[in-house]
Amino acid sequence: MSQFWSPAVRALTPYVPGEQPREKLIKLNTNENPYPPSPAVERVLQQFAVDHLRRYPDPESLALREALAKTHDVEPEQVFVGNGSDEVLALAFQTFFCQPKPLLMPAISYSFYPVYCKLYDIAYRTVALDDRWQIALEAFDVDNGGVVFANPNAPTGHGHPRQPIARLLARITDSVVLVDEAYVDFGGESAVPLINDHPNLLVTGTFSKGRSLAGLRVGYAIGSRELIEGLERVKNSFNSYPIDMLASEVAIASLEDDDHFQACCRQVITTREWTRHQLESLGFEVLPSQTNFLFVRHSQYSGASLFSGLRERGILVRHFNRDGLSDFLRISIGTDDEMNSLIEALQVMQSA
Repeated sequence: MSQFWSPAVRALTPYVPGEQPREKLIKLNTNENPYPPSPAVERVLQQFAVDHLRRYPDPESLALREALAKTHDVEPEQVFVGNGSDEVLALAFQTFFCQPKPLLMPAISYSFYPVYCKLYDIAYRTVALDDRWQIALEAFDVDNGGVVFANPNAPTGHGHPRQPIARLLARITDSVVLVDEAYVDFGGESAVPLINDHPNLLVTGTFSKGRSLAGLRVGYAIGSRELIEGLERVKNSFNSYPIDMLASEVAIASLEDDDHFQACCRQVITTREWTRHQLESLGFEVLPSQTNFLFVRHSQYSGASLFSGLRERGILVRHFNRDGLSDFLRISIGTDDEMNSLIEALQVMQSA
């Protein structure tokens, strides 16, 4: 540690992202979409006027917000955009959750949540999943300074439908409830239609998964005008230009090609269900998933041994070496050929 770091930085344990390998592997570890973005994206990239880059982008990202508003049937004033959903989440934590009362979150969920809490000195409490590895929404019914959960949840894959979330919002009215919908495109039900009836609901989303734009870094939040105004105040105290010109045009082109988006999501879902059946036939326990990944374990093999055995065979998956999760692997859904290679490698490992 450097003597020049502030005490707060010394105390941080940063989030560790999934490995981005330099060698050629079948990469099933970071939940990237296996299919390319819309052809409309390529056209934007080919036709973009490079001379525009000498100027700053629109600090309000109005064109992108209008496109998102049209897609989600809300008003542009109800939309916030940022440099990836991680930045949007970070700004939301700072805007809403620096409270005297603790923030509530699932004990097993997106591991960036406690990192944000430690960065911003936010008190938080975790709520255990139920015996089916699902988020127990009723467990959030205690005094709190906010609630955050991923729906569908990561890394477990389960998603709650809209009505249980509506019932939660009817019970929690005095603090912000943040629903992180990074994976909603693969079979989940969005809570966005609830925002007009619940001014404390904030829904976040991303272009990284369903729209195949993880390399672009565009995320968004949808909520009441009051919540969006708070996010804008914090954003403009940190970085007034988070969305560059090219990212905005590419994201808009992606939103306008709904047929491509829907077709890719359907293909991922189809491949996911095929993979689930194949893994179960090999003796794996596979948690139900409404995401573009599967969370699996095998009673006869440790998670670490499966992870290392697959890597030796050129396949990279995600292993969480922490209490309660060390027997599991999270397997992103790739192309049909990639998932066939996964199943074949596991068959060879079991027969060895």
